[in-house]
Amino acid sequence: MLKRLLRWAVALAIVGAAAFWWLTRPVLLDADALAELEPDVVAGEQVFYAAGCASCHSAPKAEGDAKLVLSGGRAFPSPFGTFYAPNISPDPNHGIGGWSALDLANAMKNGVSPQGSHYFPAFPYASYIRAELGDIVSLHAFLTTLPASAEPSKPHDVGFPFNIRRTLGGWKLLFLRDGWVLDAELTTQEERGRYLVEALGHCGECHTERNPLGGLKLSSWLGGAPNPEGKGRVPNITPGKLQWSERDIAEYLKSGFTPDFDTAGSLMVDVIANTSQLTPEDRAAIAAYLKKVAALP
Repeated sequence: MLKRLLRWAVALAIVGAAAFWWLTRPVLLDADALAELEPDVVAGEQVFYAAGCASCHSAPKAEGDAKLVLSGGRAFPSPFGTFYAPNISPDPNHGIGGWSALDLANAMKNGVSPQGSHYFPAFPYASYIRAELGDIVSLHAFLTTLPASAEPSKPHDVGFPFNIRRTLGGWKLLFLRDGWVLDAELTTQEERGRYLVEALGHCGECHTERNPLGGLKLSSWLGGAPNPEGKGRVPNITPGKLQWSERDIAEYLKSGFTPDFDTAGSLMVDVIANTSQLTPEDRAAIAAYLKKVAALP
């Protein structure tokens, strides 16, 4: 009897392990997913700024043209450990110079490396999953025009059990969704703003609270969250708190000046450096979208 129970326990363990391995496998795009798409380097530059690539992947304290050298190294503390932005310059050895556009698309939309391992969601693929493939193809083309850096990527400082990347497949089952947060009838301008905020701009990654597993609390969308730097909070930017006009918001995204003639500070300085490079129409679209999200107190 005991031997029979032991055999059943072993069999169930094997079945459970196989199911876990299957459910947590990395999911990839079809090999021909980008076959009909042509890159546009000019459009790719706008995607680069909308997605805030330099804000994370330039070297710490980089300024001016040095922010286009995407050597990585910036630290991002979290309850799960400290993550370091990798080198995504065109260097073939230490950067992503050997990546295809499909590799970049799988990283951004599925959180999967060219080697087939899961990326930590400190890389905001939970937002980038909504990005259009054509924009990713154009971004890839633009990234190849930037300066290369041979600076090795710094390993993340993440302890057990969070360093077991296979478990991230389970995290993705719970939290990786490609649908819109604001699922409503919108104008063309508001739809563009939604795309910039929810997908490329990944604004919710900072402005929305997270649950104990690190997933975004979509019921608190853009309602503010603890500051990852450990001081204060990232502000609530829903209409329940942000009373600025659309013109005020668009101006802030351009110049960093508030209606009270204060200026952006902390992490928003880097964000403004990106949004100031967008077209006036895109900044206005972001402002229009922010006026449509649910007001949170």
